[in-house]
Amino acid sequence: MWSDIESNDDYLNFGEVSSIVTNILNSPSMLPVSIGIFGNWGAGKSTLLRLIEKEVTVNNTDKKKLVINFDAWLYQGYDDARAALLETIATKLHEAAKGNERLIDKTLNLLKRVDAVRSLGLLVEGGLLAAGIPTFGLVSKSLNVVNNVFDGIQNENEYKAMTEVGTDLVKTGKSLLKPEKKHTPPQQINAFRKEYSAILQELNITLIVNIDNLDRCLPVNAIHTLESIRLFLFLPNTAFIIAADEGMIRAAVAEHFKGASERHHVDYLDKLIQVPIRVPTVGLLEIRSYLFMLYAQEYNLNENKLELLRKTLEKNLQESWRSKAISKEDVLELLEQNLNSDIARSYDLVDRISPLLVNSPIIHGNPRIVKRLLNVVKMRVQIAKRRGIPLDENIITKLVIFERCVNEDATNDLYNLINSVEKSKLVFQSLEVTNKKEFHPDTPQSWSKDESTKDFIESWSKLEPSLYDKDLTAATYLSRETILTSIYNNNLSPKAREALDILLSTDKTSSLAAKKALDTLSFDEHVPIMEALVNSLRKITEWNKRPRGYAGACLLAERSSSAANILCRFIDGLVEKAKWMETDLKNREWYKGI
Repeated sequence: MWSDIESNDDYLNFGEVSSIVTNILNSPSMLPVSIGIFGNWGAGKSTLLRLIEKEVTVNNTDKKKLVINFDAWLYQGYDDARAALLETIATKLHEAAKGNERLIDKTLNLLKRVDAVRSLGLLVEGGLLAAGIPTFGLVSKSLNVVNNVFDGIQNENEYKAMTEVGTDLVKTGKSLLKPEKKHTPPQQINAFRKEYSAILQELNITLIVNIDNLDRCLPVNAIHTLESIRLFLFLPNTAFIIAADEGMIRAAVAEHFKGASERHHVDYLDKLIQVPIRVPTVGLLEIRSYLFMLYAQEYNLNENKLELLRKTLEKNLQESWRSKAISKEDVLELLEQNLNSDIARSYDLVDRISPLLVNSPIIHGNPRIVKRLLNVVKMRVQIAKRRGIPLDENIITKLVIFERCVNEDATNDLYNLINSVEKSKLVFQSLEVTNKKEFHPDTPQSWSKDESTKDFIESWSKLEPSLYDKDLTAATYLSRETILTSIYNNNLSPKAREALDILLSTDKTSSLAAKKALDTLSFDEHVPIMEALVNSLRKITEWNKRPRGYAGACLLAERSSSAANILCRFIDGLVEKAKWMETDLKNREWYKGI
């Protein structure tokens, strides 16, 4: 299997784009600059950032560039994004100043400014209010000492005012006692910018800040990060590279600045980003080369051969306008592998599936989706081997591609069809062998509901191996994390299956229909139904609002301690609980007892 993280090596011919960005960063006349790396989720933005950093640092023989990587998503829920970015930059400058005592003092002042602002809660307050969390007067009290944030405490009364805000704030106030003249916030911003610029000039470096995962953040965090970037715009020797899904960021701007016109939403980001660069579209040749590299990694070839292959594929992509794509045979010869080797069989698979992965309206050659799809294949192949299931990797791959490239209804209908052995043979034979223009009458309606799905299934059916002459019943077991539990769980009674459908669609614990459905269940059906509900909840990626099925699971947990334990384990396994969930669980007796 392959790690689902950004790569430090170029498998998609992104080097041309990273070189353009590097040239900008190496041109003093272009600084200061803000660069946007735009692309959909999984398109390769993070990898492009790593390639840019690699080029900058490898060629940074004069040590005059300092690269800072800031993951905006990492701080979500733990710190204010604005304060976190300021502190990250100030900390890196402090580290760079080691050995220069006078400069160390200046960088410490930057850190103190950030600590003071964070201690007062001035940055956090906006987020609290936006989230609907009352501050009970704490904010209004702290506003009385806003002007002292950077100036220090001027007299006894101001010090007492700070003690009312909190003990931590008192400690900060003591560390900032300075008999300086008060300044207005705009003056303090100017002072901050001047001090930052002076430090950078004295260090004689260019500061490059890579900001990643901005589009994973909640709108308020995304906007806060962008707002903090504004503080550094147009300052000498500074560059920001922001990797994000442009559409999602524009949506965050619209959500945060409600009431503003669409033109203002567009203008906001355009004013922040001076040089927009879009991640290159991945075509058939790119995804084919990408898969060649992934499978070469899987077979543990030595680093020299992997690098030789990467450079050969990269050169072939760059010259694709005048020469043919490199053949599978040429790649195997380069790797000193014979035509009957395991890697040769994998490369046969690459040539078969690449067109589908690129032309699918859902995948569109997205590198991260492709990698995840292949990981699902590898996982199922391993399970099949352990359980003695007679399905080879080619069949599993074909089924996984179907699941990933169509909607849920079409996937569920596929496995319902497989469970009807005779009917599935007729349908698959019609698709794979007879080449009829019209689908067989027993073909699920969801397969021809729209033209894009129909076209995909027609192309998919021609992918080797054929399915009409294979026993696919075990595939339903392997695919249980994708399809609805009611399809493969034959132990459930008809009433239990009906109850499961009701619970999956329930969005309120006051639902009379859900409570009546639970009354029909036998005790031994509580656990399998909860497993089915949790399996459905695992597919949820955004927990900012209560999903359907959660209320049904809570109702079942109230009736069964065994089922409650399953739900509790799932909830405790979530990386971060949403505010609404934390509030809800406080009132759940079945959750309090764990």
